[in-house]
Amino acid sequence: MRKAEIYYKTDLAGHLTETDDGEYLFAYTEDYAKHHPDQFLTFTMPVHTYTYKDKRLFPFFEGLIPEGWLLEIALKNWKLNPNDRMGLLLACCQNCIGAVSVIPMNHENE
Repeated sequence: MRKAEIYYKTDLAGHLTETDDGEYLFAYTEDYAKHHPDQFLTFTMPVHTYTYKDKRLFPFFEGLIPEGWLLEIALKNWKLNPNDRMGLLLACCQNCIGAVSVIPMNHENE
């Protein structure tokens, strides 16, 4: 299982998880849902207290992964698999352009 903290600006917005079964889960934190109910990451994932589930990486997070020459640099320098979308997200999206950041969590932080 791989997990990431998702920040919107400086606020911890939620957690993204890739389960061992290959399912993707995203949940806003209770604190974020309470204090920022109208500050969603994407129109397709409004702020709620339930968990979003999908068999593929959510399109919003997929869109954060670099493309073109920048992706090629990441693949070559970090020896990443281009089909490992969660791995690319965790490796490349800590300092995205825009308000969202993806910070990998190691198991000790859970």
